Amino acid sequence: MIDRRSLLGVLSVALIMPLIGLAQPAVKLPRVGMLLPGTPGSITPIQAGGAGFSVFEDQLRALGWIEGRNVLLERRYAEERYERYPQLAVELVRINVDVIVPAGGSASLKAAMDATKTIPIVMVASSRDPIGEGLIKSFARPGGNVTGLVTAPAEIGSKQLELLKEAVPALSRVGIIWDASLGPFRVTKQVDDAARSLGVEVLGFDVRGPADFERAIADARKSQAGALVVSSTPLLVTHRREIAELLGKLRMPAIALWRSQAEAGLLMTYGPSITSEFRSAAIYVDKILKGAKPGDLPVEQPTKYDLVINMKTAKALGLAIPPSLLLRADEVIQ
Repeated sequence: MIDRRSLLGVLSVALIMPLIGLAQPAVKLPRVGMLLPGTPGSITPIQAGGAGFSVFEDQLRALGWIEGRNVLLERRYAEERYERYPQLAVELVRINVDVIVPAGGSASLKAAMDATKTIPIVMVASSRDPIGEGLIKSFARPGGNVTGLVTAPAEIGSKQLELLKEAVPALSRVGIIWDASLGPFRVTKQVDDAARSLGVEVLGFDVRGPADFERAIADARKSQAGALVVSSTPLLVTHRREIAELLGKLRMPAIALWRSQAEAGLLMTYGPSITSEFRSAAIYVDKILKGAKPGDLPVEQPTKYDLVINMKTAKALGLAIPPSLLLRADEVIQ
C-alpha cells in the first residue's frame, strides 16, 4: 500500500517532468543551403549521367547526415532564370544557413559570394579558374569563406579544340556557342594559343535562351564553322537534347564538357565526372558542419577526364573517327 507522502511525490514528479521538457530549448539542426538551376524534379545539369543532385544527398547520408533528423536541406530553385540567384542567395543568408552549395553554374556562385563573406561556400560545377577570378588565394589554402571543387581548368578548352581537329582534320573554323547571360564572349589565352598552333580560327555565337539556339547554330554554319564547342552552362546542358537535334539537322559535329551531352547526341564530350564532383562536394560540407573552416580546406582540381564519343552521331554526320582517337576514348556510344 502506497502512503500519502509517496503518492504525492510520484504525482509531483509526473507533473514537473513535462514542464522540464517544455523548458528545454529545441535542438537547432544545421542547415545546408543549395542554389539550384531548374525546378523541383526538373532535369538539370547536375543530373548529368542520370545521377543528379541525389549523388550529393546520398553521400551526405553515407556520412551520417539524415535530412530532417540531424540536418536540413534548404533548396532554392532559379527556374532557369539566372537573375533570381541574388534574391535566392540573400534568402539563404537571411535564414542563417551553415553552408551554401551554389550548384547552378558561375551565376549561382557569384550570387552566393555577393550575399555573404562569412557563411562557408562550397564551389561545385561553378568555377574553372577560382584564383584568376579572385575567389581564393591559393588551392592549398584558399582563405576566406570559399572552398570546394574546380569544375575544369581553363586548359580544357584547348584540349577540346585538339580533339575536334583530330576528329575533323580539315577543320579551319570552330564556333563556340556561348551563354551570353553570363557575360560577354571572350577567348581564353589557352584556347587562343591552341587555335593558333592548330591553324584554327575561333568564332563566338551568343545565346540567351532556347529561342536563340537555332539562330546561333545556323549563324555558325553560315560563317563556315566546321564544328562547334558547346559551353556547358546550366542553360545549355539543360537543353542538351534540343541542341543535339539542331546540330544533327545542320550536320554539325560538336564537343562539350559533360558526358550527358554526348549521351544526348553531341559527337564528343571531354571533361571530369560531375558525379564525382558532387560526391566530393558532400565531403566538403560534412567537414564544414563538423567545424572545419573553408579557408583551411584545399580546393580540389579534377584529376581524371573522360573522353566520350558518340559513334551513332559520327555515322550520321558521315565522319570516320580515327582509330587512334577511338582507342583513347573512355566510352564509345554505339
